[in-house]
Amino acid sequence: MIKTSLAFFLMVSVFGFSQENIVYDLKIQGNKKLKSSFVKRISNIKPGSPLDSTVLERDILRLKRLPSVGHAYYQVFHSEANKYNVFFNIEENFTLIPSVNVYTTNDDEFAYRVGLYEFNTLGRNITFGGFYQKDIYSSYAISLRAPFLFSNKLGIAISHQSLTTQEPVFFNNSTSDYKYNNTSYEVLGLYKFNFKNRLEFGLNYFIEDYEYKFGATSPDVPQELNVKKWLIKSIYEYSGLDYYYHYVSGFKSNFNFQYVFSTDDVLPDFLIGWNDFFYYKRVGEKGNWANRLRLGLSNNDNTPFAPFSVDNNLNVRGVGNTIDRGTGVVVLNTEYRYTLYDKDSFLLQGNAFVDAGTWRNPGGDFSDFTDKNSIRVYPGLGLRFIHKKIYNATFRIDYGYGITPNATQGFVFGIGQYF
Repeated sequence: MIKTSLAFFLMVSVFGFSQENIVYDLKIQGNKKLKSSFVKRISNIKPGSPLDSTVLERDILRLKRLPSVGHAYYQVFHSEANKYNVFFNIEENFTLIPSVNVYTTNDDEFAYRVGLYEFNTLGRNITFGGFYQKDIYSSYAISLRAPFLFSNKLGIAISHQSLTTQEPVFFNNSTSDYKYNNTSYEVLGLYKFNFKNRLEFGLNYFIEDYEYKFGATSPDVPQELNVKKWLIKSIYEYSGLDYYYHYVSGFKSNFNFQYVFSTDDVLPDFLIGWNDFFYYKRVGEKGNWANRLRLGLSNNDNTPFAPFSVDNNLNVRGVGNTIDRGTGVVVLNTEYRYTLYDKDSFLLQGNAFVDAGTWRNPGGDFSDFTDKNSIRVYPGLGLRFIHKKIYNATFRIDYGYGITPNATQGFVFGIGQYF
Protein backbone atom coordinates (compact mmCIF):
# COMPACT_ATOMS: atom_id res chain seq x y z
CA MET A 1 0.00 0.00 0.00
CA ILE A 2 2.88 2.40 0.94
CA LYS A 3 4.71 1.49 -2.24
CA THR A 4 1.58 2.18 -4.31
CA SER A 5 1.08 5.54 -2.63
CA LEU A 6 4.70 6.53 -3.21
CA ALA A 7 4.43 5.49 -6.82
CA PHE A 8 1.26 7.55 -7.22
CA PHE A 9 2.97 10.59 -5.64
CA LEU A 10 5.92 10.19 -7.97
CA MET A 11 3.59 9.80 -10.95
CA VAL A 12 1.71 13.00 -10.11
CA SER A 13 4.89 14.96 -9.55
CA VAL A 14 6.46 14.02 -12.86
CA PHE A 15 3.42 14.14 -15.15
CA GLY A 16 3.51 17.92 -15.21
CA PHE A 17 6.52 17.48 -17.49
CA SER A 18 5.06 14.62 -19.52
CA GLN A 19 6.66 15.96 -22.72
CA GLU A 20 10.09 15.27 -21.15
CA ASN A 21 9.33 11.90 -19.57
CA ILE A 22 9.17 8.73 -21.63
CA VAL A 23 7.68 5.26 -21.12
CA TYR A 24 10.64 2.87 -20.97
CA ASP A 25 8.55 -0.32 -20.75
CA LEU A 26 4.94 -1.46 -20.28
CA LYS A 27 4.53 -4.50 -18.03
CA ILE A 28 1.34 -6.48 -17.41
CA GLN A 29 0.72 -8.10 -14.01
CA GLY A 30 -2.00 -10.28 -12.48
CA ASN A 31 -3.29 -11.72 -15.75
CA LYS A 32 -3.42 -15.47 -16.18
CA LYS A 33 -5.55 -16.26 -19.21
CA LEU A 34 -5.65 -12.81 -20.81
CA LYS A 35 -2.59 -12.49 -23.05
CA SER A 36 -0.11 -9.74 -22.18
CA SER A 37 0.53 -9.27 -25.90
CA PHE A 38 -3.18 -8.57 -26.41
CA VAL A 39 -3.26 -5.98 -23.61
CA LYS A 40 -0.24 -4.21 -25.09
CA ARG A 41 -1.78 -4.33 -28.56
CA ILE A 42 -4.97 -2.52 -27.59
CA SER A 43 -3.27 0.00 -25.27
CA ASN A 44 -2.25 3.45 -26.48
CA ILE A 45 0.64 3.68 -24.02
CA LYS A 46 3.68 2.14 -25.73
CA PRO A 47 7.40 1.96 -24.92
CA GLY A 48 8.92 5.17 -26.22
CA SER A 49 5.69 7.19 -25.99
CA PRO A 50 5.30 10.23 -23.70
CA LEU A 51 4.23 9.49 -20.14
CA ASP A 52 0.69 10.89 -20.09
CA SER A 53 -1.79 10.36 -17.25
CA THR A 54 -4.79 11.00 -19.52
CA VAL A 55 -3.76 8.21 -21.89
CA LEU A 56 -3.10 5.88 -18.97
CA GLU A 57 -6.53 6.51 -17.46
CA ARG A 58 -8.21 5.76 -20.79
CA ASP A 59 -6.22 2.58 -21.24
CA ILE A 60 -7.27 1.41 -17.78
CA LEU A 61 -10.92 2.22 -18.43
CA ARG A 62 -10.71 0.35 -21.75
CA LEU A 63 -9.40 -2.69 -19.87
CA LYS A 64 -12.17 -2.50 -17.26
CA ARG A 65 -14.74 -2.62 -20.07
CA LEU A 66 -13.40 -5.98 -21.25
CA PRO A 67 -15.41 -9.02 -20.11
CA SER A 68 -12.18 -10.70 -18.97
CA VAL A 69 -11.21 -7.88 -16.56
CA GLY A 70 -12.93 -7.39 -13.21
CA HIS A 71 -10.73 -4.49 -12.16
CA ALA A 72 -7.52 -2.79 -13.29
CA TYR A 73 -5.18 -0.03 -12.17
CA TYR A 74 -1.72 1.27 -13.09
CA GLN A 75 1.53 2.13 -11.35
CA VAL A 76 4.52 4.16 -12.52
CA PHE A 77 8.12 3.59 -11.37
CA HIS A 78 11.27 5.44 -12.27
CA SER A 79 13.77 3.48 -14.38
CA GLU A 80 16.62 5.77 -15.42
CA ALA A 81 17.08 9.42 -16.39
CA ASN A 82 13.71 10.55 -17.77
CA LYS A 83 12.41 7.00 -18.42
CA TYR A 84 9.69 5.26 -16.44
CA ASN A 85 8.24 1.75 -16.26
CA VAL A 86 4.44 1.50 -16.39
CA PHE A 87 2.69 -1.48 -14.76
CA PHE A 88 -0.89 -2.48 -15.58
CA ASN A 89 -2.29 -4.54 -12.70
CA ILE A 90 -5.22 -6.73 -13.73
CA GLU A 91 -7.76 -8.66 -11.68
CA GLU A 92 -9.19 -11.21 -14.11
CA ASN A 93 -12.74 -12.45 -14.35
CA PHE A 94 -13.66 -16.07 -14.90
CA THR A 95 -15.08 -15.94 -18.43
CA LEU A 96 -16.56 -19.37 -19.30
CA ILE A 97 -20.11 -18.43 -18.38
CA PRO A 98 -23.41 -20.30 -18.55
CA SER A 99 -26.48 -18.22 -19.36
CA VAL A 100 -29.93 -18.93 -18.00
CA ASN A 101 -33.19 -17.07 -18.61
CA VAL A 102 -36.52 -18.29 -17.24
CA TYR A 103 -39.87 -16.52 -17.05
CA THR A 104 -43.42 -17.22 -15.95
CA THR A 105 -46.69 -15.29 -15.77
CA ASN A 106 -49.95 -15.86 -13.95
CA ASP A 107 -51.19 -17.52 -17.17
CA ASP A 108 -48.93 -20.50 -16.32
CA GLU A 109 -46.64 -19.56 -19.17
CA PHE A 110 -43.13 -21.00 -18.84
CA ALA A 111 -40.09 -20.69 -21.06
CA TYR A 112 -36.33 -20.90 -20.67
CA ARG A 113 -33.06 -20.28 -22.46
CA VAL A 114 -29.73 -21.89 -21.49
CA GLY A 115 -26.38 -21.23 -23.08
CA LEU A 116 -22.62 -21.28 -22.64
CA TYR A 117 -20.23 -18.51 -23.69
CA GLU A 118 -16.48 -18.04 -23.45
CA PHE A 119 -15.78 -14.29 -23.33
CA ASN A 120 -11.99 -14.56 -23.50
CA THR A 121 -11.34 -17.19 -26.18
CA LEU A 122 -7.60 -17.62 -26.86
CA GLY A 123 -6.95 -14.94 -24.22
CA ARG A 124 -7.82 -12.22 -26.75
CA ASN A 125 -11.27 -11.01 -25.70
CA ILE A 126 -13.02 -13.12 -28.36
CA THR A 127 -16.55 -14.16 -27.42
CA PHE A 128 -17.70 -17.57 -28.66
CA GLY A 129 -20.75 -19.59 -27.65
CA GLY A 130 -24.40 -20.30 -28.17
CA PHE A 131 -27.73 -21.09 -26.54
CA TYR A 132 -30.65 -23.50 -26.59
CA GLN A 133 -34.17 -22.15 -25.99
CA LYS A 134 -37.42 -23.91 -25.16
CA ASP A 135 -40.46 -21.69 -25.59
CA ILE A 136 -43.05 -24.29 -26.64
CA TYR A 137 -40.66 -25.01 -29.55
CA SER A 138 -36.91 -25.54 -29.62
CA SER A 139 -34.44 -22.90 -30.84
CA TYR A 140 -30.67 -22.48 -30.96
CA ALA A 141 -27.96 -19.97 -31.86
CA ILE A 142 -24.18 -19.83 -32.20
CA SER A 143 -22.01 -16.72 -32.47
CA LEU A 144 -18.43 -15.44 -32.56
CA ARG A 145 -17.42 -11.86 -31.80
CA ALA A 146 -13.82 -10.65 -32.16
CA PRO A 147 -13.76 -6.84 -31.77
CA PHE A 148 -9.94 -6.59 -31.95
CA LEU A 149 -9.25 -9.29 -34.54
CA PHE A 150 -7.49 -7.09 -37.13
CA SER A 151 -6.29 -4.16 -34.98
CA ASN A 152 -7.17 -2.27 -31.81
CA LYS A 153 -9.96 -0.62 -33.84
CA LEU A 154 -11.21 -3.23 -36.32
CA GLY A 155 -12.93 -6.59 -35.76
CA ILE A 156 -15.73 -8.89 -36.92
CA ALA A 157 -18.86 -10.64 -35.60
CA ILE A 158 -20.47 -13.76 -37.14
CA SER A 159 -23.65 -15.48 -35.98
CA HIS A 160 -26.26 -18.06 -36.96
CA GLN A 161 -29.57 -18.75 -35.26
CA SER A 162 -32.77 -20.71 -35.71
CA LEU A 163 -35.39 -19.18 -33.44
CA THR A 164 -38.83 -20.82 -33.20
CA THR A 165 -41.64 -19.50 -31.02
CA GLN A 166 -45.41 -19.36 -30.83
CA GLU A 167 -46.30 -15.78 -31.75
CA PRO A 168 -49.64 -14.00 -31.42
CA VAL A 169 -50.84 -12.11 -34.50
CA PHE A 170 -53.28 -9.23 -33.96
CA PHE A 171 -55.85 -8.08 -36.54
CA ASN A 172 -59.45 -6.77 -36.59
CA ASN A 173 -59.59 -6.83 -32.76
CA SER A 174 -58.89 -10.54 -32.93
CA THR A 175 -55.90 -12.74 -32.16
CA SER A 176 -54.50 -15.91 -33.64
CA ASP A 177 -51.37 -17.87 -32.84
CA TYR A 178 -48.68 -18.87 -35.33
CA LYS A 179 -45.62 -21.06 -35.13
CA TYR A 180 -42.88 -18.63 -36.13
CA ASN A 181 -39.36 -19.55 -37.23
CA ASN A 182 -36.53 -17.16 -38.08
CA THR A 183 -33.37 -18.74 -39.48
CA SER A 184 -30.60 -16.21 -40.01
CA TYR A 185 -26.93 -15.77 -40.93
CA GLU A 186 -25.17 -12.52 -40.06
CA VAL A 187 -21.77 -10.92 -40.66
CA LEU A 188 -20.85 -7.56 -39.12
CA GLY A 189 -17.74 -5.42 -39.29
CA LEU A 190 -16.81 -3.77 -35.98
CA TYR A 191 -14.93 -0.46 -35.92
CA LYS A 192 -13.91 1.82 -33.04
CA PHE A 193 -13.49 5.45 -34.06
CA ASN A 194 -12.04 6.39 -30.71
CA PHE A 195 -12.31 5.61 -27.02
CA LYS A 196 -16.05 6.35 -26.76
CA ASN A 197 -17.49 5.83 -30.25
CA ARG A 198 -17.88 2.65 -32.26
CA LEU A 199 -19.79 1.35 -35.30
CA GLU A 200 -21.14 -2.04 -36.38
CA PHE A 201 -22.20 -2.49 -39.98
CA GLY A 202 -23.09 -5.54 -42.05
CA LEU A 203 -25.60 -7.92 -43.62
CA ASN A 204 -28.08 -10.44 -42.34
CA TYR A 205 -29.78 -13.04 -44.54
CA PHE A 206 -32.82 -14.66 -42.95
CA ILE A 207 -35.90 -16.71 -43.70
CA GLU A 208 -39.16 -16.09 -41.85
CA ASP A 209 -41.69 -18.89 -41.69
CA TYR A 210 -45.22 -18.45 -40.28
CA GLU A 211 -47.54 -21.43 -39.76
CA TYR A 212 -51.09 -20.92 -38.44
CA LYS A 213 -51.89 -22.90 -35.29
CA PHE A 214 -55.19 -21.69 -33.83
CA GLY A 215 -57.37 -18.64 -33.24
CA ALA A 216 -59.17 -16.16 -35.48
CA THR A 217 -58.71 -16.23 -39.25
CA SER A 218 -59.17 -13.73 -42.04
CA PRO A 219 -58.95 -14.00 -45.84
CA ASP A 220 -56.58 -11.00 -45.69
CA VAL A 221 -54.16 -12.76 -43.33
CA PRO A 222 -52.32 -15.76 -44.79
CA GLN A 223 -52.15 -18.94 -42.73
CA GLU A 224 -48.74 -19.87 -44.08
CA LEU A 225 -45.77 -17.70 -45.07
CA ASN A 226 -42.20 -18.47 -46.01
CA VAL A 227 -40.28 -15.33 -46.91
CA LYS A 228 -36.60 -14.80 -47.68
CA LYS A 229 -35.19 -11.45 -46.58
CA TRP A 230 -31.99 -9.41 -46.57
CA LEU A 231 -31.25 -6.95 -43.83
CA ILE A 232 -28.71 -4.11 -43.84
CA LYS A 233 -27.78 -3.45 -40.24
CA SER A 234 -25.91 -0.63 -38.53
CA ILE A 235 -25.30 0.11 -34.85
CA TYR A 236 -23.67 3.29 -33.58
CA GLU A 237 -22.69 3.46 -29.92
CA TYR A 238 -21.42 6.24 -27.73
CA SER A 239 -20.25 5.04 -24.33
CA GLY A 240 -19.10 7.21 -21.46
CA LEU A 241 -19.60 4.51 -18.83
CA ASP A 242 -17.21 3.91 -15.98
CA TYR A 243 -17.06 0.74 -13.91
CA TYR A 244 -16.04 -0.09 -10.37
CA TYR A 245 -16.66 -3.82 -10.03
CA HIS A 246 -20.48 -4.16 -10.21
CA TYR A 247 -21.16 -0.42 -9.92
CA VAL A 248 -21.73 1.59 -13.10
CA SER A 249 -21.83 5.34 -13.68
CA GLY A 250 -22.16 7.53 -16.75
CA PHE A 251 -24.14 7.80 -19.98
CA LYS A 252 -24.39 5.54 -23.04
CA SER A 253 -26.39 5.82 -26.28
CA ASN A 254 -26.95 2.92 -28.66
CA PHE A 255 -28.60 3.61 -32.05
CA ASN A 256 -29.74 0.65 -34.18
CA PHE A 257 -30.97 1.14 -37.77
CA GLN A 258 -32.07 -1.60 -40.17
CA TYR A 259 -33.36 -1.74 -43.74
CA VAL A 260 -35.13 -5.00 -44.60
CA PHE A 261 -35.63 -6.23 -48.20
CA SER A 262 -38.43 -8.77 -48.60
CA THR A 263 -39.30 -11.20 -51.41
CA ASP A 264 -43.04 -11.23 -50.58
CA ASP A 265 -45.52 -8.33 -50.75
CA VAL A 266 -47.35 -9.65 -47.67
CA LEU A 267 -44.22 -8.78 -45.66
CA PRO A 268 -42.99 -5.72 -47.56
CA ASP A 269 -39.65 -3.91 -47.33
CA PHE A 270 -39.42 -1.71 -44.30
CA LEU A 271 -37.17 0.58 -42.28
CA ILE A 272 -36.79 0.28 -38.55
CA GLY A 273 -34.72 2.25 -36.08
CA TRP A 274 -34.48 2.65 -32.33
CA ASN A 275 -32.23 4.32 -29.83
CA ASP A 276 -31.49 3.11 -26.31
CA PHE A 277 -30.32 5.78 -23.87
CA PHE A 278 -28.70 4.57 -20.65
CA TYR A 279 -27.91 6.62 -17.57
CA TYR A 280 -26.28 5.22 -14.43
CA LYS A 281 -25.43 7.03 -11.21
CA ARG A 282 -23.72 5.93 -8.02
CA VAL A 283 -25.84 6.80 -4.99
CA GLY A 284 -23.81 6.85 -1.81
CA GLU A 285 -21.51 3.92 -1.13
CA LYS A 286 -23.90 1.04 -1.83
CA GLY A 287 -26.53 2.38 -4.23
CA ASN A 288 -26.72 2.43 -8.02
CA TRP A 289 -29.53 4.13 -9.98
CA ALA A 290 -29.97 2.67 -13.48
CA ASN A 291 -32.16 3.92 -16.34
CA ARG A 292 -32.93 2.88 -19.91
CA LEU A 293 -35.11 4.80 -22.37
CA ARG A 294 -35.96 3.23 -25.75
CA LEU A 295 -37.46 5.27 -28.59
CA GLY A 296 -38.26 3.39 -31.80
CA LEU A 297 -40.16 3.71 -35.07
CA SER A 298 -40.67 1.62 -38.18
CA ASN A 299 -42.77 1.83 -41.34
CA ASN A 300 -46.36 2.28 -40.21
CA ASP A 301 -47.85 -0.54 -42.32
CA ASN A 302 -51.17 -1.96 -41.19
CA THR A 303 -49.82 -5.47 -40.76
CA PRO A 304 -50.37 -8.12 -38.08
CA PHE A 305 -46.61 -8.78 -38.20
CA ALA A 306 -45.46 -5.43 -36.75
CA PRO A 307 -41.80 -5.45 -35.56
CA PHE A 308 -41.95 -3.98 -32.03
CA SER A 309 -43.29 -6.35 -29.39
CA VAL A 310 -44.40 -6.09 -25.77
CA ASP A 311 -42.36 -8.82 -24.14
CA ASN A 312 -41.41 -10.03 -20.68
CA ASN A 313 -37.73 -10.57 -21.45
CA LEU A 314 -37.22 -7.44 -23.56
CA ASN A 315 -38.92 -4.45 -22.01
CA VAL A 316 -41.59 -4.93 -19.33
CA ARG A 317 -41.02 -7.46 -16.57
CA GLY A 318 -44.13 -9.49 -15.72
CA VAL A 319 -46.11 -8.63 -18.85
CA GLY A 320 -45.83 -12.03 -20.59
CA ASN A 321 -44.46 -13.38 -23.84
CA THR A 322 -45.14 -11.11 -26.85
CA ILE A 323 -48.59 -9.98 -25.79
CA ASP A 324 -48.85 -7.17 -28.36
CA ARG A 325 -47.10 -5.61 -31.35
CA GLY A 326 -46.64 -2.13 -32.75
CA THR A 327 -44.85 0.07 -35.28
CA GLY A 328 -43.49 2.48 -32.68
CA VAL A 329 -42.32 2.14 -29.11
CA VAL A 330 -41.48 4.25 -26.06
CA VAL A 331 -40.21 2.29 -23.06
CA LEU A 332 -38.66 3.54 -19.82
CA ASN A 333 -37.02 1.17 -17.36
CA THR A 334 -35.76 2.65 -14.10
CA GLU A 335 -34.46 0.78 -11.09
CA TYR A 336 -32.55 1.34 -7.89
CA ARG A 337 -29.99 -1.29 -6.92
CA TYR A 338 -28.74 -1.43 -3.35
CA THR A 339 -26.03 -3.68 -1.95
CA LEU A 340 -27.47 -5.64 0.97
CA TYR A 341 -24.47 -7.89 1.59
CA ASP A 342 -20.89 -7.74 0.33
CA LYS A 343 -18.34 -10.30 1.48
CA ASP A 344 -15.21 -11.38 -0.38
CA SER A 345 -16.37 -12.47 -3.85
CA PHE A 346 -20.11 -12.68 -3.14
CA LEU A 347 -22.59 -9.85 -3.25
CA LEU A 348 -26.35 -9.58 -2.72
CA GLN A 349 -28.30 -6.67 -4.20
CA GLY A 350 -31.89 -5.64 -3.67
CA ASN A 351 -33.72 -4.03 -6.56
CA ALA A 352 -36.84 -1.87 -6.89
CA PHE A 353 -37.99 -1.02 -10.42
CA VAL A 354 -40.68 0.47 -12.61
CA ASP A 355 -41.04 -0.65 -16.24
CA ALA A 356 -43.37 1.49 -18.34
CA GLY A 357 -44.05 1.41 -22.06
CA THR A 358 -46.43 2.38 -24.82
CA TRP A 359 -46.75 1.33 -28.46
CA ARG A 360 -48.15 2.73 -31.72
CA ASN A 361 -50.66 0.34 -33.30
CA PRO A 362 -49.96 -0.91 -36.86
CA GLY A 363 -51.42 1.70 -39.21
CA GLY A 364 -52.20 3.98 -36.26
CA ASP A 365 -50.90 7.43 -35.45
CA PHE A 366 -48.80 9.08 -32.75
CA SER A 367 -51.83 9.63 -30.52
CA ASP A 368 -51.69 5.86 -29.83
CA PHE A 369 -48.74 6.53 -27.54
CA THR A 370 -51.03 8.37 -25.11
CA ASP A 371 -53.98 5.97 -25.44
CA LYS A 372 -54.66 4.31 -22.08
CA ASN A 373 -55.09 0.96 -23.84
CA SER A 374 -51.53 1.17 -25.16
CA ILE A 375 -49.80 2.13 -21.92
CA ARG A 376 -48.42 -0.54 -19.58
CA VAL A 377 -46.86 0.19 -16.19
CA TYR A 378 -45.26 -2.56 -14.10
CA PRO A 379 -43.52 -1.80 -10.81
CA GLY A 380 -41.73 -4.59 -9.03
CA LEU A 381 -39.01 -5.90 -6.75
CA GLY A 382 -36.04 -8.14 -7.32
CA LEU A 383 -32.83 -9.65 -6.03
CA ARG A 384 -29.37 -9.93 -7.56
CA PHE A 385 -26.90 -12.66 -6.53
CA ILE A 386 -23.50 -11.55 -7.83
CA HIS A 387 -20.10 -13.24 -7.97
CA LYS A 388 -17.57 -10.44 -8.37
CA LYS A 389 -14.82 -12.59 -9.91
CA ILE A 390 -16.92 -14.12 -12.69
CA TYR A 391 -17.91 -12.02 -15.70
CA ASN A 392 -21.63 -11.25 -15.87
CA ALA A 393 -22.23 -13.64 -12.96
CA THR A 394 -25.39 -11.88 -11.84
CA PHE A 395 -28.33 -14.17 -11.20
CA ARG A 396 -31.47 -12.04 -11.14
CA ILE A 397 -35.00 -12.64 -9.93
CA ASP A 398 -37.62 -9.97 -10.63
CA TYR A 399 -41.34 -9.92 -9.94
CA GLY A 400 -43.38 -7.42 -11.94
CA TYR A 401 -46.96 -6.48 -11.07
CA GLY A 402 -49.05 -4.59 -13.61
CA ILE A 403 -51.12 -1.62 -12.43
CA THR A 404 -52.67 -0.63 -15.78
CA PRO A 405 -55.90 -2.16 -17.20
CA ASN A 406 -55.92 -5.88 -18.06
CA ALA A 407 -52.47 -6.32 -16.52
CA THR A 408 -50.74 -9.55 -15.62
CA GLN A 409 -47.98 -10.34 -13.16
CA GLY A 410 -45.09 -12.74 -13.04
CA PHE A 411 -41.48 -13.63 -12.33
CA VAL A 412 -38.53 -13.06 -14.63
CA PHE A 413 -35.31 -14.99 -13.99
CA GLY A 414 -32.05 -14.48 -15.82
CA ILE A 415 -28.29 -14.12 -15.90
CA GLY A 416 -26.94 -10.55 -15.99
CA GLN A 417 -28.60 -7.28 -15.11
CA TYR A 418 -31.85 -6.62 -17.00
CA PHE A 419 -30.13 -3.64 -18.62
